[in-house]
This record gives sequence, structure tokens and C-alpha cells, in this order.
Amino acid sequence: MTALDRHSALAAALGAFGVWGLFPVYWKTLTHIPALEVASHRLLWSFACVLIFLLLRGHLGRLLALSARQWGWLCVSGAVIAANWGIYVWAVAVERVVEASLGYFISPLMSVALGVIVLGERLDRVRWLAVGLAAAGVAWLTWHAGGLPWVALCLATSFALYGLVRKRLDVDAVTGLAAETCLWAIPAVALVTWLSVPAERSAVDWLLLAGGGAVTALPLALYAIAARGMPLSSLGLLQYLAPTTQLLLGVLLYGEPFDAARLAGFALIWCGLALNVWRSLRPRPAPATAR
Repeated sequence: MTALDRHSALAAALGAFGVWGLFPVYWKTLTHIPALEVASHRLLWSFACVLIFLLLRGHLGRLLALSARQWGWLCVSGAVIAANWGIYVWAVAVERVVEASLGYFISPLMSVALGVIVLGERLDRVRWLAVGLAAAGVAWLTWHAGGLPWVALCLATSFALYGLVRKRLDVDAVTGLAAETCLWAIPAVALVTWLSVPAERSAVDWLLLAGGGAVTALPLALYAIAARGMPLSSLGLLQYLAPTTQLLLGVLLYGEPFDAARLAGFALIWCGLALNVWRSLRPRPAPATAR
């Protein structure tokens, strides 16, 4: 791979995580519209954007070539990611950006836990410690707040489940997203028709609602480019740019509370993440060879 290819992949990764990190800024402009309506528009316009992308690239055949089994599982993953999108839009609207960012910090460790529970994967001591630290952090935040951080847990679980389903399907990111949004486009149209009051929506509102599709599809396309051009270990490290940016926006721009007690809970989770990343980057011992 040439240096230009590596630089292009890095630029694509930074673009993807940069857009994801700035999501609160975009969705804050639509907080006067019900979150369910915004999420429905997001799904509908994402389908339109991804379909246009596939047409321009000449890859529409990939969508038509999917098997019945793949369509079935993509219907499941589509439902999970649609729920994730809706919860996130709602969280931004009700000023819970910090808690939403926590969900995406927890998500990689939730994926590890699902690997054990669903796939029967075995963890070494380091990864058990990482999961334990994250669980301790969530328990601390729960005790401090007097209730579960359910927004964070729902976002982390739904995103981890989405990754689990997609991992088992040999479908690229863009084609998969097109199928997922295609399957749920009719319910989205029904919800938009039922919830929308055109007289109450300005031209700017309609532009922003439609633009939500591009804002959703663009980072996924950039991520797909980055994944083909750089090591997954490096991509895994860069992914924390998005929730870090969201956390900073929640605290510094939107003035959400982040006291010492909450910092302590986040610190436990960050320690778990650091251990998980360290274990992922640590070279595996070479298998012993017969003599």
C-alpha cells in the first residue's frame, strides 16, 4: 500500500469519527421536533442517500444479490440500529449527551461480553478485568445517580448487538445499510406521515431532516473506506475520538453536569477500555512447533 493510500485511509477514518463526534451539534438543531419523527426521517433519508451512492458506484447489483437469509438478518440488524438512532436523537433532545457518550465508551466492552455469552468465546484475565472495571464503573454511576444509566446501556447494547449480527454476515457496510434502511423504509414513511405536521415545519426544518440521511450515511461510507486501508487495531483506537468529542460537547458546550463522582465512574470505564485496547494490540505468542 502506498503512502497516499495510507493517508487517504487515515483521512477517511478521521472524517468518519469527526462527523460522529459532532452528531450532537446537528441533532440539537431539531430538538423542537419529536424524536420519533426525527428518527423516522433519519432512516428514510439514509435509505435515499445510500441508494443513490450505490447507483453512482454501479453497485446496486450487490443489493439485489443478497440471499433470503441475509435479508432476514439485515431486517433484525435494521431494527436494532433504528432503535439506536432513535434513542440517540431523543438523548440529545433531552440534554443527555454525556450519558449518550458513555454508551459508546461502553460499547466495545459490551461487544466483548456478548462474544462470551452468545458466541462462547473465552476471555483471558486481562479482558475479564477490563469488563469488570466497566461493570464497576456502571455500578458506581448507578449508585451515584440513584438509577441505571439506561440511555447509555441501551445505546451500548444495541450497537454491540448490531455489530454481532453484522459480523456474521458477509455483507459490506454500505450494501448492508441500504438493505436495512430499505426494509424499514415503509414503516418510516408511515410514521413520518402520521407524525408530521407540514404547516409547523419550516423549509430549514425539512432541509435538516433530509440532511440527516447524508449525515448518517457519510461517516459509514468513510468508515468503510478506512477499514479497507488501515489496520483494524489502529481503527479501533481512533473510534474513541467520537464519544470523547461528544463528551466534551456535552460538558463544555451544553453545560451538562460532570462532577467528581461521575468522573470517577467514567475513569473506571476508561481504565477498562485501556486494558482492552492494550490486550488487543499486544502480540499473541506464536504457537509452539513440534520438534
